[in-house]
Amino acid sequence: MAYQIITDGSCDLGEERARQAGVRVVPFYVTFDGQSYQKEIEEISVREFYQEMVDHPDKFPKSSLPSVQDYVEAFTPYAQEGKDIICLCITTKFSGSYNSAKTAADLLAEEYPEVRIQVIDTMVNTVLQGILVLEAARMQRDGLSFDEAVAAIERIKGTGRIIFTVGNYEYLIHGGRIGKVMGTAASTLGIKPLIMLKEGEIFPTGITRSRKKGMARLIEQTKAHFGKIGESPDGYRIVVGYGYDYEEAVGFRDRLEASLKTYSNFGKVDIFQIGATIGVHTGPYPIGLGLIKKYK
Repeated sequence: MAYQIITDGSCDLGEERARQAGVRVVPFYVTFDGQSYQKEIEEISVREFYQEMVDHPDKFPKSSLPSVQDYVEAFTPYAQEGKDIICLCITTKFSGSYNSAKTAADLLAEEYPEVRIQVIDTMVNTVLQGILVLEAARMQRDGLSFDEAVAAIERIKGTGRIIFTVGNYEYLIHGGRIGKVMGTAASTLGIKPLIMLKEGEIFPTGITRSRKKGMARLIEQTKAHFGKIGESPDGYRIVVGYGYDYEEAVGFRDRLEASLKTYSNFGKVDIFQIGATIGVHTGPYPIGLGLIKKYK
């Protein structure tokens, strides 16, 4: 039986990549006033979202997860066709999107008992979730069965890392991602945080005084990561993620590629734009990279 891959808006694939991969994306919602929520991409573009943040730095937007009904509406057409569904959701440490999807799957199981719906806590988010979803799509193209694909996704998801920095601490404070006391002190000192996401949670990995030095450190940390695990980047998908400043992302990508070539045969690093789901926590100037092991 054929299966459909579905993911939530945290994946940051954008409309074109998702369409090309044959992936259905269930969007998150975003609000700037706490009252009127808009679906990301469908009702407010990522560029509009960041422009609003840049134009109004005193505004701190919020995001809201897809509802159970959103997932029911996404799943139903495929269930009606008799297609099994693999749904990859943002880490449960950051959002309840998984719970919405799981409840929707349980509801549809009553009406379509012959259809299997596997909801997966990816333990990742943003561009890293995106490349995991692309790996799942590659599994499907390569002819892996439903069970084989689920097993392969579970096997590689723990290899994922996001290594990044942000413009300032303000949005992390408002989003509850770091303590207010530490964040306020760091903001006062003008310190740039270096952060890693692994196994569904974020961890501080250092601080710098300047943005330029911060990006250099991210590239050093990437090399150190591969040295620590004793593997070559050649067996991984690697992508740069950015918020508002595309030109900065291009420069960072070029320096990352140059570094990778000194210890591997890695080719081109793609650039993905970080969407509103994560942007509400990072502000308009996140920059970094996601990496995950290819399933084969």
